[in-house]
Amino acid sequence: MTGGGPVTGAEIIDELRRQGLTIAVAESLSGGLLVAELIKTAGASDVVRGGVVAYATDVKRSVLGVDAAQLEATGPVDAEVARQMAIGVRRVLAHEGIPADIGISTTGVAGPGPQDDHPAGTVYIGLAIEDSLTSHRLQLAGNRDTIRALTVEAALGILWDGLRS
Repeated sequence: MTGGGPVTGAEIIDELRRQGLTIAVAESLSGGLLVAELIKTAGASDVVRGGVVAYATDVKRSVLGVDAAQLEATGPVDAEVARQMAIGVRRVLAHEGIPADIGISTTGVAGPGPQDDHPAGTVYIGLAIEDSLTSHRLQLAGNRDTIRALTVEAALGILWDGLRS
């Protein structure tokens, strides 16, 4: 990250361009904020394939291809669901049959209350970069808007680290 502060969408776009990579975004609790942060940068269309807001659980299954049995067993707030969302969005936003190089996803509980025994602020970020697949669990604090903003900030940091490793 430049300047020691949080990484910006512009820095991510520059790094994606430098590496010649494309990205696709799948969002639940962040509701499009992550892809919006990325596309604030002029020329982002060179590397950003797009975003899917899969807010409803059935959309995670029907659009992104998250396994129905997984969703039934764990609900949508889960590390494996985040990973499957990241994989699925790469496929859904493919270009001429070629998946995006990177898929990133957000799922969790923004609040104000708990969901399926998960307290507000429980967040999973999935990241699929070529053959590498990870998920990151966060426990964030604050109101709904704060949790959503912190999710985007964390996702950009996780993506930055993934691009730089």
